[in-house]
Amino acid sequence: MSIKYFSNSMIFNILISFLVLKSGNGIGIISQNQTMADGGTLVSSGQTFVLGFFNPKDSTNRYLGIWYKRTPETVVWVANREIPLTDSNGILTISNDGNLVILNATKGVIWSSKSNSPGAAKTNYLVAELLDSGNLVLRRKDQDSNTESYIWQSFDFPTDTLLPGMKLGSSSRTGKNWYLTSWKNGSDPSLGEFTYELDNTFTGLPQFVLRKGLQEKFRSGPWNGQRFSGSSVKNNTITTPSFVYDNQEVYYTFELRNSLVLSRVIMNESGLIQRSLLNEGSSDWSIMYTLPYDKCDEYGKCGPNGICIINKDPICDCLEGFVPKSQEDWNVLNWSSGCTRRIPLDCKQTQSFGRLGNVKLPDLLEHRLNQSMTIWDCERECLMDCSCTAYTNSNINNGGSGCLMWFGDLIDIQGSVFRDGEQDIYVKMPESEFALLRNRKKKKALRNILTPIVSGWVLVICFVTWCIIKKRKKKRGLKTGNEGIELPLFQLEAVTNATKNFSFTNIIGEGGFGPVYRGQLSSGVEIAVKRLSRDSGQGLGEFKNEVILISRLQHRNLVRLLGYCLDGDERMLIYEYMLNRSLNYFIFDQSRKKLLPWKNRFEIALGISRGLLYLHQDSRLRIIHRDLKAGNILLDSELNPKISDFGIAKSFEGDQMQGKTKRVIGTYGYMSPEYAFRGTYSVKSDVFSLGVLLLELVSGRRNRILDHSDQHESLLGHAWLLWNEDKALELMDECLKESFVESQMLRCIQVALLCVQKLPEDRPTMASVVSMLSNESVSLPQPKHPGFFMECSTLVSDKSNEERFHTFSAVTITMPEGR
Repeated sequence: MSIKYFSNSMIFNILISFLVLKSGNGIGIISQNQTMADGGTLVSSGQTFVLGFFNPKDSTNRYLGIWYKRTPETVVWVANREIPLTDSNGILTISNDGNLVILNATKGVIWSSKSNSPGAAKTNYLVAELLDSGNLVLRRKDQDSNTESYIWQSFDFPTDTLLPGMKLGSSSRTGKNWYLTSWKNGSDPSLGEFTYELDNTFTGLPQFVLRKGLQEKFRSGPWNGQRFSGSSVKNNTITTPSFVYDNQEVYYTFELRNSLVLSRVIMNESGLIQRSLLNEGSSDWSIMYTLPYDKCDEYGKCGPNGICIINKDPICDCLEGFVPKSQEDWNVLNWSSGCTRRIPLDCKQTQSFGRLGNVKLPDLLEHRLNQSMTIWDCERECLMDCSCTAYTNSNINNGGSGCLMWFGDLIDIQGSVFRDGEQDIYVKMPESEFALLRNRKKKKALRNILTPIVSGWVLVICFVTWCIIKKRKKKRGLKTGNEGIELPLFQLEAVTNATKNFSFTNIIGEGGFGPVYRGQLSSGVEIAVKRLSRDSGQGLGEFKNEVILISRLQHRNLVRLLGYCLDGDERMLIYEYMLNRSLNYFIFDQSRKKLLPWKNRFEIALGISRGLLYLHQDSRLRIIHRDLKAGNILLDSELNPKISDFGIAKSFEGDQMQGKTKRVIGTYGYMSPEYAFRGTYSVKSDVFSLGVLLLELVSGRRNRILDHSDQHESLLGHAWLLWNEDKALELMDECLKESFVESQMLRCIQVALLCVQKLPEDRPTMASVVSMLSNESVSLPQPKHPGFFMECSTLVSDKSNEERFHTFSAVTITMPEGR
């Protein structure tokens, strides 16, 4: 095998530099008494992974690592993460004692595999090989028996990444414990604050736990024979998960279903667990899901004996029979103190159990497990033990078996996290508590009897009226045929089945006109269902408007409408499902915003602009969207933007250039001045909204949400002042400092300020916006004062303006929250 040495001048100054080293014995192999010097690399046999020395970004330290050949910046394993090389004189070799070691410039050992395999040093045939799975193995060939065996492998020592075939868990046979540890930061792969591991592997029911130091931040819930009880992650067509649970090993692993797609699980430096995938021919990773997923995933969010349900408002509630321990804290949405029993348990009095269905089981702080007991034996055992507070099946397969009991407070319960099947827990309560519940039910029943008697005539009239309206609606339906629209009409039963009966666990957003559900048709196609609530204010006209408009529009930057459902009072729009949700899901979240570097944000800005250009100029109708905002920009699996929600859009025909309405509908912070105050809208109204959106993309902040001790202007005013002081780059989101392109950033800010100018005639057309953003040779004019810059201070002090705004007829404002 020939070894090549390279001088420092030949190492490229990029994030990770490598040169491929091919040996005569095969690709990706180092034999005993041979070395690999810093500057050379080994490539896996299938050309998927590369082993070599690298510099993390903004660091001069050198590490031995493994990364993807297609994306060299994606490092999946680091050997000497605690002791870096300080120069480029590192050597990887097999030592005389049979270990894989890294030597520094003075031939000192800074890292060793510590294989400790009996007789490893006595053999003459030790080989280090990088497998196509990304596993670096040290194998020994027994020349007497002509057999080979691994004496060490990198898969037994994960860093921050889980690859297909790697394990998370532990083995009682070998004493191995496989877990992830975050990098300290993006420039330092040493041990960070966060760990992700499988707990209770041989002492109880295993569950995944994410910790920051010793503090629990998230847990999956215990294994119940089918799944982890808190799992809300759907199965997918990319990977096949596997969980092994026996007396010798307990671990989770996964394999790829499609060899053309790469997938990995990573714990980043912020303590987020993310599964991402890389499609063939692409160099950009797409995020499939992130844990913790929402606020209810935060460990102990609602305190002891509280339950968190993400789609409730507020999200925390006490278990049945419990009340807030501190009502004052709960009134200000501080739930950390949790709940206490309304009536204390008394072992001398009769007790029973209340069923709490379909939840993530409480943490196993004080518990007892007996896998051989039946559920009936478990209930009896818990009743007999005065300190037992709850019980459930430990295994839900085949009707349920085993006994899991809790003692003391119940911590970290999450409601309705799984759609298929149930995981129930039975909470002990005094019989007197059940008596209170029965009395409440009796009073409620009495009210139900008296109310129809007192107001029966009103109900009869309302019922007859309702029947007449419903009958007319069924006859009228949605007359899309007369409009020349060919869209599938989905049956209500099909949509109900696809969304699991509109389960609130399927809700992925909440718009001004109702919730949006994620669903899956029987064909396997994933859909997003916008279900209009009956009190939304959007009638059949608005519904029909959205169907007619969007069905006539075809553009890669517009969301695709698959069909509609109209059944009595039910009105639903069926859209293509967007894997990465909406833009505001990323740019306004402190942890997720880092996942959108400048390259992606600039492409998103261009995509939105091209979509608006199509609406204003290139479609068959001239469409004014009127509600362009971050929440209405959806992102597909490759982060391509799609403009959505055309419920209040208007179409112009012929030479019509603007319209006027007395019913101003839109979102605070995105509306143009002429629309907000006079109800006048045109294509320039959308241009103004785009300008706000561009500034939010650059800054990562919402318009009108700033905190400066000496300034109270909106984001538009803040950007305008910085621009005039030649400090425009100070507007930039902190997380973009490592990825932005200065010329693009300044051009984007200047275009945004041109779009938000106060007077509509001063704002550019969308054709000009696209040209200015995509072509750096186009000269840009200087922007004038933005809209609302002067008005922000005036609206507070000038009573006439304030009254003008607040007394404007039929104003419907939506606060800029995510849909």
